[in-house]
Amino acid sequence: MKRSAPLPLAVVILAALAWAGVCAAAARAPRAPVADGELLGLREGGVNAFLGVPYAAAPVGVNRWRAPQPPRPWHGVRRARHFAPSCRQALTLRGIGPWSPEYVVHGRVSENCLYLNIWAPAHVRHPLPVMVWIPGGAFISGSGSVPIYNGRHLAARGIIVVTINYRLEVFGFFTDPALVAEAKRLHEPPGNWGLQDMIAALRWVRANIAAFGGDPRAVTLAGQSAGAIAVQELITSPLAAGLFARAIAESGLPNSAPTPSLAAAERAGTAFALAKGATTLSALRALPPRRLATSAAPMTSALIMPIVDGQLLPAAPERALALGRFVHTPMLLGMNADENTGFHANPARLGRAAWRAYLRRSFGALAPRFARLFPAFGAPARAGALRAVRRDLGLAALYRWSRLRLAHARSPVYAYLWTHVEPGPRSRLWRVFHSSEIPYVFGTLAVAPQRRFSPLDRAISRRMSRYWVNFVKTGDPNGAGLPHWPALTGRGLRIMQLGARAAPRRILPPRVLRAMRAFIAAGGTPKLF
Repeated sequence: MKRSAPLPLAVVILAALAWAGVCAAAARAPRAPVADGELLGLREGGVNAFLGVPYAAAPVGVNRWRAPQPPRPWHGVRRARHFAPSCRQALTLRGIGPWSPEYVVHGRVSENCLYLNIWAPAHVRHPLPVMVWIPGGAFISGSGSVPIYNGRHLAARGIIVVTINYRLEVFGFFTDPALVAEAKRLHEPPGNWGLQDMIAALRWVRANIAAFGGDPRAVTLAGQSAGAIAVQELITSPLAAGLFARAIAESGLPNSAPTPSLAAAERAGTAFALAKGATTLSALRALPPRRLATSAAPMTSALIMPIVDGQLLPAAPERALALGRFVHTPMLLGMNADENTGFHANPARLGRAAWRAYLRRSFGALAPRFARLFPAFGAPARAGALRAVRRDLGLAALYRWSRLRLAHARSPVYAYLWTHVEPGPRSRLWRVFHSSEIPYVFGTLAVAPQRRFSPLDRAISRRMSRYWVNFVKTGDPNGAGLPHWPALTGRGLRIMQLGARAAPRRILPPRVLRAMRAFIAAGGTPKLF
């Protein structure tokens, strides 16, 4: 046999150095002991990341439509260096409407999806406050791995960031009489599986976050859109009491969507099961996930949204708010100036008849009063007036929420209006669209280089991140070098306008506020969307 030629000495030395580098990197890789075993994460600059960490068992087989069960312990060290699958949902990898790819879910989806992700400073001298982020997505989409939710930059400011997955669509909210009977026998809530997942994640954080340097007594529950609605619901849930100390709700109020009754959910579930040809609960659980697709309307159907189940949600969150039955945590909440453009884009030309019809549908007998408040002469002016009316209806909803909460609350509220137009495709159409503040808060502008952010955008992002981190740390967004953000009070009704400038402002101009009060007194219900 011919003997191989010896490797050159330089190659041997380079290989040895490379191997030494690999070994050194492995030695530096962060580890964390949690209740179920040890995790191996990764170092990202001065931040440790632990990705794809199970907080509950796979909700498959007999665990489909069950309360989340404890995760299975593992032996040895579990690698937590990649995102786990997102919960089952339809994917729009190129984005949709104003939401370009960095706003949407990528990667695999699976029914086995109850995982969370953690970002923590690499060097912790004392227990740090924690933000647990609930993704939005109308309860039919979303994931803790969406690029704009990367927690690295916020964690570098001295907090721990946790993003979670929770069951969506039919997997997260379907129930029927058989499931209700089973839950009663097992002493579990009879639905709201997605909300139960959120509570299970909060319990996991309380039990394990100290291993990452976190303070389990200083958890801020935060979310946007459906995530914010979930925050509002969990504030009223006796099952979530004691699991968080502060709350952030971005673009979500208790009346942002109806909260159907358990009976309505059972009726919807029965009809769904019949349509799928499944006459028993075991037959339903045996169906492959693809057979459980539904065309039910998001945010309206009792089949795919939170319900008043009697245990987790004893009452609709708005009703609980009015009765003072909620956790009295400090809150930071607000809305964007053009929440509706991604759902109902302003028409290029809005005729006078269509404008008048819109005002009548929205305000009934008060339509002439609002027509005077929002004059619209010509199609461009009417399009601008339509945006202004929709914005002010959202602010009126925030006003109505504040009156209900302030009647009972023993903790401060900080409210905002986000007004900055994110650069990018068709930004003149989408304007300050729903969820566009998130990458500024998380400091994740770099995940969308195609938007060509300016130094102003980056300065705004630094200020937004500081406000949010201050609130997570103390329950107050204010800090040195920041424009003062006043607490919302019944007398002051001052909110913070956040954008190119940051400054307090009235929640609504006096004339508009008086008209909105008249609208509410007449039985009107202003809404964000």
